[in-house]
Amino acid sequence: MGHFKTHDTAIDGLVLIKAQVFKDSRGFFMETWQKKAFEEMGIKSDFVQDNHSKSKKGVLRGIHFQETHLQAKLVRCISGSILDVAVDLREGSHTFGKSFQVVLSEANQSILYLPEGFGHGFLALEDDSQLLYKTTAYYCPKCDGGVRFDDSELNIDWQTKTYGIEELILSEKDKELPTLAQWLEKRGQMGLFV
Repeated sequence: MGHFKTHDTAIDGLVLIKAQVFKDSRGFFMETWQKKAFEEMGIKSDFVQDNHSKSKKGVLRGIHFQETHLQAKLVRCISGSILDVAVDLREGSHTFGKSFQVVLSEANQSILYLPEGFGHGFLALEDDSQLLYKTTAYYCPKCDGGVRFDDSELNIDWQTKTYGIEELILSEKDKELPTLAQWLEKRGQMGLFV
């Protein structure tokens, strides 16, 4: 795998990746994605779109996914730091509803791969936190889905006290997201994803 090492996340298919960083007095260089190396790690995703977001401290985005045109994602933080959260929403998965969280930061240069069928959200831990992420499907506004970040069934610890965040900043859209149970009821006979 050359310049990449993987770390266990305890959720099948969800992969934390550390890239080799070459530093010197000028700065650093690193590969963040290489098709052949990722295929050797079992990641055979065909990425079609790159996204870039910037958030100030306390901004929480998520938990988001697309209900159709499912997206696998390759996420990294290039400025500041975020608490990144992935939620397994794959039908039939033995870890369904379980979440994994990791701090992604400019300092640690970690990368998180989320396969299709995962919800994704993050909390900006400092101002000017910027995320770059690749997706395997184009953004589809009518396919947008999500579940509440504070759903008691998901039981996600956003660690706000640990990071000195007194108030979360959410979009109106994120404030209106359903709980996991409400989303599952809505999906009903159609199955989790169509």
